[in-house]
Amino acid sequence: MPFIDITPGTLLSPTPVVMVSCASETEKPNIITIAWAGTVNSSPPMLSVSVRPNRFSHHIIKDSGEFVVNLVSRELAKATDFCGVKSGADLDKFDACGLTPLKPQSMRYAPAIAQAPFFLACKVHQTIELPSHTMFIGQIVENGVQESLLDADGRIAMERANLTAYCHGEYFGLAEKLGFFGYSIARPEVLARRMGK
Repeated sequence: MPFIDITPGTLLSPTPVVMVSCASETEKPNIITIAWAGTVNSSPPMLSVSVRPNRFSHHIIKDSGEFVVNLVSRELAKATDFCGVKSGADLDKFDACGLTPLKPQSMRYAPAIAQAPFFLACKVHQTIELPSHTMFIGQIVENGVQESLLDADGRIAMERANLTAYCHGEYFGLAEKLGFFGYSIARPEVLARRMGK
């Protein structure tokens, strides 16, 4: 099947869509929606978020040196979109979306979002100035998971979280599980157990 050349762009899809919450000594808690986020290191655990310098949250993260990445469920999709198109300079996004700030133990200022299925609290490890965005690389210092997302053995049941992804300007709910890491070479009994078949 032939490919057609198109203008180079950020077509990497899907990407996680996350709600990044932040605050500082001088700024109230705010939320910014980010689709440019990803894992960058395993040990210690690190992730990156890229924020345009003109966004209200940019100076808050830069000043405080911390932020919280909140994963997005289907139930939070509308609030996620709202927090991406409205500015915290104009209104309180927590209040406007009916969301509750929750203080992680490891954060001085930045709250988590109590309604999120998971949160990853980060301290800024490195800042990289790029042409259109600033990439904040954060070391994950605390994770939080809703108790209802743990199975009987205490493992995270990701399928219960109803997570959402971002795909070229649109939001999609994640659907059926297709496999797991290593499923292509797994023994039949492992496939049956892990896939529920």
